[in-house]
Amino acid sequence: MLVEFNAKFSDLNSGNDSFLAPEDDGIYEVCIANINPKERRKRLRFGITQFVVSLVVLSALLILGADKILRLPLFFLFGAAAAGFFQWRDKT
Repeated sequence: MLVEFNAKFSDLNSGNDSFLAPEDDGIYEVCIANINPKERRKRLRFGITQFVVSLVVLSALLILGADKILRLPLFFLFGAAAAGFFQWRDKT
């Protein structure tokens, strides 16, 4: 039965594989920035500031020897920093 299952599984890949990317047909997406450069700088500044604040809080918690569970909310601070950076980079 195991050999039969392997044969059926291998037969799935013998035909047209729909998981492969289609041939390049020359159609591309264009990314147009929807914010101006001033807003992009503001988001980058927020991301950097949030990252520095998160590092300061993390270092303070490590120096004070706080429990690991108290460091869990830092995930949200680092997440906000990442969101600011990625919004700046992707121009959204």
